[in-house]
Amino acid sequence: MTSTHSTGDSEPNQDHSVINVSTVPTTPTRSRSCSPSLDASTDPDSVLSNSKLEDSDNESIRPKPVRNVCFVGAGYVGGPTAAVIAHQNPSINVTVVDKDQRRIRRWNSRHLPIYEPGLADIVRVARDGLLPFGKEDEQLSARKPNLFFSSDVSKSIAESDIVLIAVNTPTKTRGAGSGRATDMTSFEAVAAEVVRHAKPGTIIVEKSTVPCRTAEMIQEMIRIQRPGTHFEILSNPEFLAAGTAVQDLLNPDRIIIGSAPTPEGRTAGETLAGVYASWIDRSRILTTNVWSSELAKLVANSMLAQRLSSINSISAICEATGAEVKEVSAAIGRDARLGDKFLRAGIGFGGSCFAKDINSLAYIAESLGLHEVAEYWRQVLKINNYQRDRFAARVIQRLRNTLVTKKVTVLGYAFKKNTSDTREAPALEIIKTLLDENPREIAVYDPCCNPYVIENEIRSLQNHGSPALNEDGGPVMVYSDAYEACAGANAIIIVTDFDEFRNEPIAAVVKGSAETQTSEIQNRFNVEPECAADCPDCHTTYGESTDHTYTAKEQLDWSRISTDMTSPKWLFDGRCIIDASKMSKLGIRVESIGSAGLGV
Repeated sequence: MTSTHSTGDSEPNQDHSVINVSTVPTTPTRSRSCSPSLDASTDPDSVLSNSKLEDSDNESIRPKPVRNVCFVGAGYVGGPTAAVIAHQNPSINVTVVDKDQRRIRRWNSRHLPIYEPGLADIVRVARDGLLPFGKEDEQLSARKPNLFFSSDVSKSIAESDIVLIAVNTPTKTRGAGSGRATDMTSFEAVAAEVVRHAKPGTIIVEKSTVPCRTAEMIQEMIRIQRPGTHFEILSNPEFLAAGTAVQDLLNPDRIIIGSAPTPEGRTAGETLAGVYASWIDRSRILTTNVWSSELAKLVANSMLAQRLSSINSISAICEATGAEVKEVSAAIGRDARLGDKFLRAGIGFGGSCFAKDINSLAYIAESLGLHEVAEYWRQVLKINNYQRDRFAARVIQRLRNTLVTKKVTVLGYAFKKNTSDTREAPALEIIKTLLDENPREIAVYDPCCNPYVIENEIRSLQNHGSPALNEDGGPVMVYSDAYEACAGANAIIIVTDFDEFRNEPIAAVVKGSAETQTSEIQNRFNVEPECAADCPDCHTTYGESTDHTYTAKEQLDWSRISTDMTSPKWLFDGRCIIDASKMSKLGIRVESIGSAGLGV
């Protein structure tokens, strides 16, 4: 999730603006709606704060008391971050606002709009409060609710000491910078709403992933809409990964807070740092200037993606030479200068963050005249797409260049395990490539994603002008049972690295809801809010609901699957999680990323 994104009520990748979109024109130079939106020649100190710039090293920095915090945007970042902050700060009231009333309804119900391990219990503690341990400790042990979800945006902003903007900032799809620049339309609209309604002295925080120098845009709004009113602008980028967002919040590598290089700016920064310091060691809270903080998020995601593209480019060499990419990764990962993180080869990265942030970084470089730098980063994306397309072509080649009369099963649809996030998932593009080969059937199974969401995305595909989805007359069938999906398959493709798909024993497959609270805490939960009589999540199988709660299951019985497959029994491992020798004993031929296989 490593960027700010919204979740729709009917589909997790649907974007809803929190405020009505702006009509400000988008141009590559002075636009407030595209990446290099601000003139880089501007003196940063002149816009980092609208307070006096005189500094005094002797002036003590005293954080301000915080009673009310508001998150604008109830999506993948705003919701979980607000929940953890409220959970860890019982004395602070945290309100999450969004104009999408369906999304707010779901946050206020037992049907949360997104799935993250541990999130449901944390929301219940903070949103619903806790019962006391016993009557003798009733006053000390009970916990009052301090997490609220509302569609009254302006009221919540006006009441808050800190307002964090956590709305979607996707890549532009039209106009100047299309396909590269960051679309700041929603962010700009929300920032304008915050500036209009925030009380003087409110700390405004950029939580969304934004281009460098976005703080200048907000200060310009303040000068126009609220002249003479003082606000401090902070940058506090998120570093959340889908599937581990709660743990990333509870135990982060670092928290970055960018502020103005003034006493007022540093005071605002320390005030926000104090909120995090209630559970995070102060040594992990890094303070920078605003520009550094804004840029750090783009660079961090781009460099992580670069590592994945680098090892994926090496996997192609491994397949051609007989080297094993897992062995190469293990060898170079022992080098302390490199480390082993993000050196796992696969079919390419997905999600809403990496590609978007690389495009934004490349566009900024290009707009600054640094064309070679821009091309360098664009190459990371080219390798990523090349890896995905190369894998799909390999599947078709091994099946004798035709899928006619054949059934292919795709295991995994989300872009990574332990998440229902399907944004930019490689699976969709692989399915699209397979459709061109006119297969008898493409079966799709994902243990975490709602089948309704998958069906809606696949429905947008076309098979030479014909429908893709089975119920519309196409070959794609979405299953809720893995064994049914694999029955009769000539080939199985592992697209997502869910532990259930592995054929090697693992330390533990997490069972149940994967929530973090102890049974003692769970026994103290207050009753969840009752759903309305017409609650769509209670009365539809899939409908608009994304309440397909993920429960980790036992690992698949591959001997059972092999028995029900049809020759030739192929398995294409796109995530390097299968022991090929064990599959061979079951009569299944395996081709893995970064392994020569039959090509030797």
